[in-house]
Amino acid sequence: MGPHRIPPHLLRRAGLGVALGATLTGIVVAQPTAPPAPVPTEAPIAPVAGPAAEEAPPAIVSIPTPAVVAPVEAKDVAPAAAPKEQVAEKPVEAPIRRTRYNIAVLQALDKVTAETLRFEAAVGQPVRWKGLIFTVRACERSAPDEAIEDAIVYLSIDSQPRPQPGRPTPPSREAFKGWMFASSPGLNPVEHATYDAWAISCRAAAPAPAPVVAAAPPAKAPVAKAPEAAEPKVLELPAAKPAAPPPKAVAPPAPEPKAAPVVAPESVPPT
Repeated sequence: MGPHRIPPHLLRRAGLGVALGATLTGIVVAQPTAPPAPVPTEAPIAPVAGPAAEEAPPAIVSIPTPAVVAPVEAKDVAPAAAPKEQVAEKPVEAPIRRTRYNIAVLQALDKVTAETLRFEAAVGQPVRWKGLIFTVRACERSAPDEAIEDAIVYLSIDSQPRPQPGRPTPPSREAFKGWMFASSPGLNPVEHATYDAWAISCRAAAPAPAPVVAAAPPAKAPVAKAPEAAEPKVLELPAAKPAAPPPKAVAPPAPEPKAAPVVAPESVPPT
């Protein structure tokens, strides 16, 4: 048989495919390529000084030569003068102290009988009311520069019942000690099961009249020893009197019956 012949239309198709492949290859080759990444270089390693290495000599620092300054003449120097205006220092005002008094006005309450009593207690004088003993140590009023006008009393209250026959007397104990404020009774109250007390006010005692002493010739009096300080006596407060019962209504007495008048018989003359 003779050689096989390729049809001409197949040859034309093969030529078009080869030409298209060459065009695509040229386009890919013509694109720019990215530059290669730089290779990091290692930092030089400093030599490690061994124990036998010699130390570097210290640096020599040159000291600058001081500059020569011409002396200042006396005629060019002005004397120091005080300032023309001096601001005077403001004086510090001392705080106003509270005024102290020697008599405190207190009020006590018996929670069982609802009995109240307002009384006065002198400073340093113990005062007994029922089972309580009040001893005032200080009584003062607020200063004029304070915001609230108040009376403040420092006192101690001891619970000391009176001894009763046939019963053991309980020991005395301290029921209260501290400051009482008249404007705020609940700020520092008395903690007692039977009694309560609070401050009312402070006042000064009336001055006692000076005694009149007759003039006497001076005489040397014997030196007497000072008496020993005695304990202050306890001032007893009178208990409140119970209210008298109202009088009972008394019926008026019945009127006595009046007796009938006796009429004397008339005398008949004799016949």
